[in-house]
Amino acid sequence: MNFNNVMSVFITVQCLFVICTTHLLINVKNQGGDIFSEIIEANVTEDMITLEFQRSDGTFVTQLIDFKNEVQVIKALVLGEEERGQNQYQVMCFVNHFYKMDFISSDAMSKLRQKNPGSIRVAEEDRGSTNYTMDLFLDVNKSNIISKHILKLCTEAGDSTYTRQDDLKQWLLRPGTSESLLIDSVKNFTSMTLNPATINSTKSSTTPKCADTSNLWAPCSCSLELCIGWYPCGLKFCKNKTDNKKPPSTYRCGIKTCKKYFIFSYYSKIKQNCLWDE
Repeated sequence: MNFNNVMSVFITVQCLFVICTTHLLINVKNQGGDIFSEIIEANVTEDMITLEFQRSDGTFVTQLIDFKNEVQVIKALVLGEEERGQNQYQVMCFVNHFYKMDFISSDAMSKLRQKNPGSIRVAEEDRGSTNYTMDLFLDVNKSNIISKHILKLCTEAGDSTYTRQDDLKQWLLRPGTSESLLIDSVKNFTSMTLNPATINSTKSSTTPKCADTSNLWAPCSCSLELCIGWYPCGLKFCKNKTDNKKPPSTYRCGIKTCKKYFIFSYYSKIKQNCLWDE
């Protein structure tokens, strides 16, 4: 057995017993004409996908899809505006329930290859925008009940990690999920604790919008819009050409790509941390 064959066997064994991942580098053009690079990584062992890019304003965005636990985490690292007194960056994490049909599987993602890596990609379908009112803080140190990946991704965000009561309702439906541990992992913005009886409550926060207050040191409801400009949202299927005697069969012949806007509304301790929402 020559050296190349030995290395091939070694890599195969390594993928079987260690976490095996594949990734793509995609050049994407957004609606404004800016071109940026997305890194999409599929981890079949953990059944997850991560997507990362940097916006033109310097904001770093990471999207993590945990298929096993039906969880989506979107992390935003926003650079400070030094001319307005923000000397440091800030990090926020938004954790939501995720429907598996909204993204191709980690296994399908791991099999994707680029014929022309230098091509500029534009999403085929615009899935519009979705508003998320994040009405709960999530304690990252107790977040394993939701997904074990949250702690690693959102440690730096700390108290700026958010979720919703609507998402808790969905995760409670997962087999084996402990209601007490799930409730213990979150707190609301007023009493700082969540009574299990309030999960079905639709009462909204009375915190004023940051755009409506001039006090830079007052708490307010901040709004942050993030756009995933290109991602594989489904598979394409084509039909084989056959004679009239046999019905045509279908086969997988590509992927469908989408873009989507997320608008997150969340509690900010001071308006100074939400200067873009004016």
